[in-house]
Amino acid sequence: MSPRRTRGRSGGTTPPSPEQQSAVDDAFRNIVAIVEAARTAGGTRSRPSPKQSRPHRNNGAAKKIPSLSAVIGEATSEDAQLKALAASINALVQLPIDGFVVGEPVEVTAIDYNGNARRGITAVCRRREGLHTVGLADVSFSPGPAASAVALHREWLGLKTAAEAPQSSGSSRRRHKAEQDEIEIGQRVDLVVLACKSSALRCRLPGTERELTLRTAVRDEVPGEIITVVPAKRWTHARHPYLSGAVEASRLDVQVLGLPPLELQSQGDWDPDEEYWGEEGEPIEEWARAIITRGKRQAFEMEQVIPGADPEDFDSDPIVEASDLRAAGHHAEAPELLMRLLAADLRCLDAHSHLGNWEFDHRPKQALRHYAAGVGIGALTLATDFDGVLPWGLIDNRPFLRCMHGLGISFWKLGHTREAAGVFRRMLWLNPSDNQGARFNLAAVVHGRTWEEMEEADE
Repeated sequence: MSPRRTRGRSGGTTPPSPEQQSAVDDAFRNIVAIVEAARTAGGTRSRPSPKQSRPHRNNGAAKKIPSLSAVIGEATSEDAQLKALAASINALVQLPIDGFVVGEPVEVTAIDYNGNARRGITAVCRRREGLHTVGLADVSFSPGPAASAVALHREWLGLKTAAEAPQSSGSSRRRHKAEQDEIEIGQRVDLVVLACKSSALRCRLPGTERELTLRTAVRDEVPGEIITVVPAKRWTHARHPYLSGAVEASRLDVQVLGLPPLELQSQGDWDPDEEYWGEEGEPIEEWARAIITRGKRQAFEMEQVIPGADPEDFDSDPIVEASDLRAAGHHAEAPELLMRLLAADLRCLDAHSHLGNWEFDHRPKQALRHYAAGVGIGALTLATDFDGVLPWGLIDNRPFLRCMHGLGISFWKLGHTREAAGVFRRMLWLNPSDNQGARFNLAAVVHGRTWEEMEEADE
């Protein structure tokens, strides 16, 4: 039977009891608790964060970016407008900060306007041992408040944004390198895992763009986790920094990653009266009652990040390429490609979900950690009381919903049925059309069916 849209079903339903509503609300809203449960179930080893020896350059702190008109206000002269822009940019950007000039990594130490309107706003950049002053419009940053603030200046100049400029492409940039004095031998240090290989981890120092390679006996770390390392040796090869040492602990703490949240685009109202809830005369399922009673909510589409995809080429999709490699039996090359995507931007949620998919059958605990990283990074966009809808029909929502689904079935397979039920309820609130079958999984979990029983029944 093909689904049809049925209007007017919500008016005749019985509101859920306060106990039912409370249970659904708790599971729906507390995504932080869901991610924390995943951290525990995934077996990450946590310890207090080490004291960092140097202040971090934070490019990811959430700050409200004003519009250009709000910054300029009633200023009419170029001089007054540039003063206002410089003041606003300095308020938004925490210096020093890592940036790029024509693809070369620099450390921006100052942003200034000296009253010369022809020269405009400038940036003082450190490159190795030298200091250079360049126009701020020639500096680009990774996504975050700094990039958004500088975009205001480029807008004022009538230039393309940094995101549109060719030099800002991640593939054309050199990487910032961790410096020798930023890590002390024998002193614990936190590192963000960007990508994993058989005997090494590509990492960066939290709050910076500065990367290094950790040579260690890799076990089960996943991109997006924070590891605590006791450095034993450091060296440089081909101008790239390396570190060896033991990984003492790992944890999932997305706030430490310094990632700008993915954007949400409003797509109008989602109306339960316009949805299909079953044939006339059939009882409304219990999970749907609270959702229908809640009424209209706003629908959103979450930004999807796929580094390296060519927006001008419809067939350019590294995720599809990785899936094709996997299907063709290239079991090493496929995850390597996804690791490269995550090294470029940890917000590539589809890479997290696919890595989880490939681990699920044989290492569900490892799969859970991949899914949890994707859910946690996506949740940076959603407040704990987020009450909107992320419809599956809006394609860019699918990576986050795939991570949610993977997290739920991993919980279930590992025997964490309470956590699994919470994820499935959350999914139904986010995507009530339920294209992923969360309602069936929820019913099975609530009725006490184990994952093994479900698999046996399907055979």
